[in-house]
Amino acid sequence: MFAPPPQDPSTWLIALALNGVLITAARRLPLLTPAGWAHAGALGTILWGTLGPRGWLAVVGYLALGSLVTRLGFRRKQEAGLAEGRGGRRGPENVWGSAATGAALALLSVLVDPGWRPLLLVGFAASFAAKLADTFGSEIGKRWGRHPLLITSLQVVPAGTEGAVSVEGTLASLAGSALMAAWMAGLGLLQGWGQGLLVTAVGLLATLLESVIGATVQSRFGWLTNEAVNAVQTTLAAVLAMGVWLAIAAA
Repeated sequence: MFAPPPQDPSTWLIALALNGVLITAARRLPLLTPAGWAHAGALGTILWGTLGPRGWLAVVGYLALGSLVTRLGFRRKQEAGLAEGRGGRRGPENVWGSAATGAALALLSVLVDPGWRPLLLVGFAASFAAKLADTFGSEIGKRWGRHPLLITSLQVVPAGTEGAVSVEGTLASLAGSALMAAWMAGLGLLQGWGQGLLVTAVGLLATLLESVIGATVQSRFGWLTNEAVNAVQTTLAAVLAMGVWLAIAAA
């Protein structure tokens, strides 16, 4: 069973020092803006301090896979006006829109009774599986989706429309969710194939629900930015995964 590192000042000092060194070394990579790297360092310190190297590696895997798929067909997406801004680099709002739910669950996992920790780790894994599913679906769908449809009406819409889905994008979302679940399981943060399948399924479901939000209410509220929707999506994924696992455990 997964056990977090000892919760004492030395653990957090080591986490802070290691992340400072690693972020300084990685800043030249075209993944994040300068401010994004600083916030990624704060996130990394939280994850290393609460879950140790495996929690930190979980999000490194998410960042690497998400950045890789963003680069696929980037020039064509850029020509079509569908590419991510800033050359695909993420800023602080992207870091926390994707990871605030996971960071909160990681912090909670060291504050509660150890018996609750496996449940919180299911939610942690599901939040990142959902976000990677969203990234895979969006980036693959915008570039290779042949028939984008609005999820609420199945009306044909231009690629990149909020709430649009395609067969190619949906399959990519499933692949992204499965990859993240497998990475979490490989790191020992999930226990058994049952949790892996649950996290995969919930990651895809939360991505489809995010498309519904994009198609129905996002344009009505100025504060409901893409980053806010990401936070809603990851929270939905975590809550759904933990709720289903509790129900399974109680059955």
